[in-house]
Amino acid sequence: MLRALANSFKVPELRRRILVTIGLIAVYRVGDFIPLPGIDGQALRAFFDRMSQQLGGTLFTVMDLFSGGGLSQMTIFALGIMPAISASIIMQLLVVVLPRLEQMAKEEGESGRRKINQYSRYLTVGLGILQGFFIALWLENPRSFEGVQMVQFPGWGFRLLTIITLASGTSFIMWLGEQITAMGIGNGMSILITAGILSRLPTAVHQLFMLAGPGSQRQISPVTLVGMAIMLMAVVIAVIAITQGQRRIPVQYARRIVGRKVYGGQATYIPIRVNHAGVMPIIFAQSIIMFPATVAGFTGIAFMNSFAHWLTRGQVLYTVLYSGFIIFFAYFYTAIAFNPVDVADNMKKFGGFIPGIRPGRPTAEFFDRLLTRITLPGAIFLAFIAVLPDLVGRGLGIPYLVASFFGGTSLLIVVGVLLETMRQVESFLLMRNYEGFLSQGRLRGRR
Repeated sequence: MLRALANSFKVPELRRRILVTIGLIAVYRVGDFIPLPGIDGQALRAFFDRMSQQLGGTLFTVMDLFSGGGLSQMTIFALGIMPAISASIIMQLLVVVLPRLEQMAKEEGESGRRKINQYSRYLTVGLGILQGFFIALWLENPRSFEGVQMVQFPGWGFRLLTIITLASGTSFIMWLGEQITAMGIGNGMSILITAGILSRLPTAVHQLFMLAGPGSQRQISPVTLVGMAIMLMAVVIAVIAITQGQRRIPVQYARRIVGRKVYGGQATYIPIRVNHAGVMPIIFAQSIIMFPATVAGFTGIAFMNSFAHWLTRGQVLYTVLYSGFIIFFAYFYTAIAFNPVDVADNMKKFGGFIPGIRPGRPTAEFFDRLLTRITLPGAIFLAFIAVLPDLVGRGLGIPYLVASFFGGTSLLIVVGVLLETMRQVESFLLMRNYEGFLSQGRLRGRR
């Protein structure tokens, strides 16, 4: 692997792409340290720490994860990449629901996809403006912060400044992601999310060694620390196996003779991934199950506080509902991303068929049964990985920041993005007759 990394800088185009990616990530991280004007940053950070300890996490915990801690520090990149992710998800749903967008995506080809991407950009800016307005109102309300005045000069001046700053920061992050995709390595949005998650790793390691350090304050023994390292390696291996796991459906294309040319006749396969929905079910489930805790933290309603208590990390109701939501959204997102009827129609149009299965409706029914069965183990694994940090944190008595790297959204995103990035780097090396990251076998893409 070290040889492959060294060879990466020997290919001029690959070296340029890697340096561009590193430079744009550095720009993104600098923005996470520029505070939003007009607020008390230290008091806001203390409030976020108290809210996380009391309620076990809120909807803003998810947003803070994707912004690399920018929301808890209320920087110009406080919204992070979440508006762009939300806009992309909304557009994917609209393409399925609205016939006009579906026709644009299928029939207009690359031109239609560019239009849909442009609509996603407009929607991202709109969501950034809307979220910026509500965050400004939230910051101005002392009742949301236990009577502490967070804004020095409240009013429409502060609101407009907050809206412009946060919406501009979101738009700039979206532009950075597009530049990484076009001129760098990997998917730009995913790379920025991974950079934000990994930025918390030094803090987590510091907390872990403080708990395992010598003296009377030691809470973790060296044996437990070694066991944690072994468990982390096992979890990473399992995540890689599920992320790369797929079932290959053989497809045979009939031979056609047009004039003097022969078309088709080759055999190929359609890869059906075990975890076709990726990390999206966990994000959806987190957003729903943390919503009561978020409302309770902002309003202080007694009923909501009581209900939010049962939905804190580690509670039985939280674990059951969280796991159920993940399994449901795994099936839901898979049904949106993979349409068996469209796949069967396209195969029939080009003369393709699955051996032993008739083209058309029987093929669609075959894919539907296959997706129903193969999605279940992937969904159960997602639910287990999602609740694993809670089990590790409560069992070992370590902070959630440390436990979050043993599973959950963070680990799934980091492993998936790094695998995809390594695959792209390896493809560049193999094109120039260099050896890839693996001496035997090749990395397969997640798509």
